[in-house]
Amino acid sequence: MAFQVSPGVNVTEKDLTNIVPAVSTSSGGIVITAEKGPIDEITTISSEQELADTFGKPNADNFEEWFCAANFLGYGNNLKVVRPITGLLNSVSTGSAVLIKNTADYLDTYYSASGAGQVVNIGTWAAREAGTLGNSLKVSLCPNSTAFGPHSQSGTLIVNDATAAIGDTTITADDGSLVQVGDILEFGDATAVPSTSGAPSGFYYKVTAISTNVLTIARFNPQTGVTETGGLRHAIADDAKFLRHWEYYFNFSTPPSTTDDTAAAGGSNDEMHIAVIDEDGSITGTAGTILETFEGVSQAFDAKTSTGASNYYPQVIYQQSKYIYWIDHIATLSDGVTKVGTTFDNTVGDAFVVSNTSLTAGTDDFAATNAEIATAYEKFNDVENVDLSLLLCGPSQTSADDTGDTKATAVMDIATARKDCVAFISPARADVVGVANAITQTQNVVGFADGLPSTSYAVIDSGYKYMYDRYNDVYRFVPLNGDIAGLCARTDSIADAWFSPGGFNRGQIRGAVKLAFNPNQTQRDELYKSKVNSVVSFPGQGTVLFGDKTAQSKPSAFDRINVRRLFIVLEKAVSTAAKFQLFEFNDEFTRAQFRNLVEPFLRDVQGRRGITDFSVVCDDTNNTGDVIDRNEFRADIFIKPARSINFIQLNFIATRSGVSFSEVAGS
Repeated sequence: MAFQVSPGVNVTEKDLTNIVPAVSTSSGGIVITAEKGPIDEITTISSEQELADTFGKPNADNFEEWFCAANFLGYGNNLKVVRPITGLLNSVSTGSAVLIKNTADYLDTYYSASGAGQVVNIGTWAAREAGTLGNSLKVSLCPNSTAFGPHSQSGTLIVNDATAAIGDTTITADDGSLVQVGDILEFGDATAVPSTSGAPSGFYYKVTAISTNVLTIARFNPQTGVTETGGLRHAIADDAKFLRHWEYYFNFSTPPSTTDDTAAAGGSNDEMHIAVIDEDGSITGTAGTILETFEGVSQAFDAKTSTGASNYYPQVIYQQSKYIYWIDHIATLSDGVTKVGTTFDNTVGDAFVVSNTSLTAGTDDFAATNAEIATAYEKFNDVENVDLSLLLCGPSQTSADDTGDTKATAVMDIATARKDCVAFISPARADVVGVANAITQTQNVVGFADGLPSTSYAVIDSGYKYMYDRYNDVYRFVPLNGDIAGLCARTDSIADAWFSPGGFNRGQIRGAVKLAFNPNQTQRDELYKSKVNSVVSFPGQGTVLFGDKTAQSKPSAFDRINVRRLFIVLEKAVSTAAKFQLFEFNDEFTRAQFRNLVEPFLRDVQGRRGITDFSVVCDDTNNTGDVIDRNEFRADIFIKPARSINFIQLNFIATRSGVSFSEVAGS
């Protein structure tokens, strides 16, 4: 408080209401290969449906890791997913495909806010996500009202076919160059010739092929947008006029014209319509499905909507499209054009022509190398910015790692280095799946576990479960580590992080039809000695996690999951609160303030059965003059953790009829 020179009232306030905050204990993390989704960045997923929407459905190449993630989400609702950089490429309009990892990569490398097209030889559009799904995309851009239709261009669209009878699937025009494949045509008949002012026939046909002036057609239903089988519904007179419409005419309310913003600035003809289509049906299952439309977007890079948002079409595509990125303008559009006073030239060759682009050259790569997996998991190294509690290994065995120890060790090392999360590991698939002899399975799993490092920041389970894949209507063996991590997340929600996730009360595994390895008591004894927690199916009682050991070899309190997770919670919460003591004075006031901060928190944990006793020492006994002179602050927090029951001893004692129980109770 500053000294006052003259009389007056100086008001200050001091905040002594600090508390130890609650910390997250249920957030998971995993690396998965996928058919779509952002690459090389962390994406938070809250449900299995969101996982499928964001990263695509499982397939024969990635089902193990995909279902590890999905199984975790069956217990918890906070999973951080990273898609690794492999040999993936985004589909593009032309040229060689490229990898656009995510939106940040797109903005840094391919997007120009000034309206200038990029100097890259990949055409006008690129798929938003890497993979072969992008090869199913088609982008149709309608640049003006003439191309939009309906239009007969002053009578130049004329039938030149005296034999156009009912059922015909071809018809000859005077000039086939005025029509594109995909256009929707409307023919007149002997009494009603359609025109821009006349009566239409009401029958529509899609052009499916063009050979000079001969048009191959099929019936088109404008209500459903579906192309149907069958030819002409009525005979067409020679020299009859016909109307043409843009292929996606019926999905837009008005032709492109001038946006209000550009008109107010003295410009004109800046509007365009854009449709994104699942051309092959790989995305939706139905070829030709319209995925999204963008109506009335502008060529002017400074154009705005009525709400003040950008209406510049590359920016609209970036902000709103789920499927494509803009890369460059079509040939007749200029770079960086302002709306002020500009009459836009938005034709593409002839005024009838729209820009139709099918994307190609996208590739998948589900076979991640050890290096690619390790690089992706490194996203979880950042303790300060990535909140993580449960790190899933997924399948430890990969195409580059037959034994699984390389990947498992890398994941365990991350958790050990962070010291605020636990890694969950399953043995290699080859250790338990398809191995008929349970003795061999036991030896395989023990050998796998013995080859891994000793750490209290990891949990090893006994194998794989057999579950139903509803996306592909098959049954698959999937690693259990997603479930074990999920049990910890569920334990957090129904009890606390310091309760054991094992046993019949909290350790029930979901969706297990059977286990690849169902160890008996003798085999469970062998596994437990090697730090492996057995998952066991008991008749009539379900499939249960039957152990709560960490991967620590040294006997101590930290060889139990509940103790390790208890200390993670305590350390994370108290250290977060302790940050507010930085740069304060190391005096009795600050030390008392710290004790008054921590002790109520520990009493609360004690009341919730996490610890049996505690002591906080933060005074001049451990904050000596030397400690203070080194600008340090010390607090010693002694904890007696609660222990889970792993072994039950029941003694049944038979006595003679005449014996008093008080006489034998102590024996």
